[in-house]
Amino acid sequence: MLRLTSVSHTYSGQRRRSAVLNGITYSFERGTFYTILGPSGSGKTTLLSLASGLDTPTKGTISFEGRDLRELGLGRYRNRHAATVFQSYNLLTYMTALQNVTAAMEITGVKPASGSRRAHALELLERIGLDKATATRNVLRLSGGQQQRVAIARALACDVDILFADEPTGNLDEDTAQGIIDTFRELAHEQGKCVVVVTHSQQLAAQSDRILVLRKGKLSQQAKAR
Repeated sequence: MLRLTSVSHTYSGQRRRSAVLNGITYSFERGTFYTILGPSGSGKTTLLSLASGLDTPTKGTISFEGRDLRELGLGRYRNRHAATVFQSYNLLTYMTALQNVTAAMEITGVKPASGSRRAHALELLERIGLDKATATRNVLRLSGGQQQRVAIARALACDVDILFADEPTGNLDEDTAQGIIDTFRELAHEQGKCVVVVTHSQQLAAQSDRILVLRKGKLSQQAKAR
């Protein structure tokens, strides 16, 4: 579904160039929940940005269903096929939680199988722990954990093929975090989505289908404990 082929990425500083990713080749499949682990500064967020079409690699290719993302169009890829839950939320601060979710559906043209966009958005927000009263508040009146849940609901609402998430449970309590993990597993196993999560959480990684480790610019698959 999504394939990285010999992907390298380098940042240019004032005095030198710094290689973050080095010749990564890997294929992500439908119906699979992946987690990516690695020390701080290893390039996990950079890898996520490239795979989600927010940036292009210095070398190598990234393709979706056989088409290079640059040929497909990065905007089209993000609009129709991939959604990202950002660590910094990236919510529209002049809107309510509910409006953030419905706006994403309008932009991407998503129409629920039944009911209105508003009803579907409220259902998604409730699924991740935000009731109607909270959903109709401006997002600036919500806690960091609540804002993170809104960002997750917004991504889920877009009905894309691939869901990327950068530390999605970092600001959540244990029960809510487990609910998000359950949602990711459901999206992969019951709806056939590809879910790719960057995390430091061993609890989250242990419940994914495949654990990948990024270290020194290389991506490897970690054997799961039985």
